[in-house]
Amino acid sequence: MFLTTGQQVFAGSSLSDTSRLTILFAGDIMGHDAQINAAFYKENGAYDYSYCFSELKPIIQKADIAIGNLEVTLAGEPYTGYPQFSSPDELAANLKEAGFDILINANNHVLDRGKKGLERTISITKKEGLIMTGSFESDESRETRYPLIVEKNNILLAILNYTYGTNGLIPSPPNIINYIDTLLIRSDIQKVRKVNPDFIIACMHWGNEYEMDGNMVQKSMARFLANEGVDAVIGSHPHVVQPFEILYNGNDSADFVPVVYSLGNFISNQRERYRNGGIMFTLEITKTEKTLPTGFSYLPVWVQKPVINEVTRFRLIPGNLTDPEKELLKLTKEELVILEEFYNDTRKQLLNVPEYR
Repeated sequence: MFLTTGQQVFAGSSLSDTSRLTILFAGDIMGHDAQINAAFYKENGAYDYSYCFSELKPIIQKADIAIGNLEVTLAGEPYTGYPQFSSPDELAANLKEAGFDILINANNHVLDRGKKGLERTISITKKEGLIMTGSFESDESRETRYPLIVEKNNILLAILNYTYGTNGLIPSPPNIINYIDTLLIRSDIQKVRKVNPDFIIACMHWGNEYEMDGNMVQKSMARFLANEGVDAVIGSHPHVVQPFEILYNGNDSADFVPVVYSLGNFISNQRERYRNGGIMFTLEITKTEKTLPTGFSYLPVWVQKPVINEVTRFRLIPGNLTDPEKELLKLTKEELVILEEFYNDTRKQLLNVPEYR
């Protein structure tokens, strides 16, 4: 098991009394050609993605643990976008700087650059101080580092990650990708039970692209996970925000299991309606005699493409900006219309979820 420790106690509580943990989840971190070009600064000939995350950095850093779905490889040059992604290493450095702690990459683009790309992505994220799970150099690596166990605030958290596929590409031995398979998942849950985690989260790369609701396969799998004792399910891949649902844990019908079928895009160059943003989902869990969800909320996040000094950049901004905030960010009339549309669309998808303010 891979154990990362970093204990912190909230004011007014003790390790033997009550501990709380806030976990933030971000959707698909993409790297289209336009994003790569926008991150390049001619002045110093270097790549820098920090501007992309500047408006969200305080929110991400406020969470105890921040998790994102890295849907590109860090395979080195040549840097390319769709269909086989390879982004500059600076993306990982700037994600860490923005406040991310863990990246999951069991997704359909993990093998875009084959064995070299997979192994280099793991190496670079580790170098930048990020924890990666979902793909592994070998069986031995998976055996020692998976399921991922993270301890913080006296709470032992287990994180699982699986993908429906890898675009028809097959991992080169000895590389391992976590594919969605009920027998494998059940075995992993049994394995992780041996360390007695307080809370288990399954991050699933599933569903159909651009569909606005979870399909029957997703819903059936979510029920399977809840019945197996998973405590929260977070989905990615459709590139649009899908609805939220509450299921109940198979081990105790009184314990509810929050399910987000799709967070949508975090950052990408997809500009179509519903695809030009996504959500950050924050889950609070509290440990007393048991560890249970005690709160959750979402923040709509829209991708802006401002032109600065005749260069198009990318910037993530909250979808629920106040009027003074909109003025401060100098959004154009066209941007305001699109932002409002995105915000209203997202609210309709998540009517039963509190909004982060």
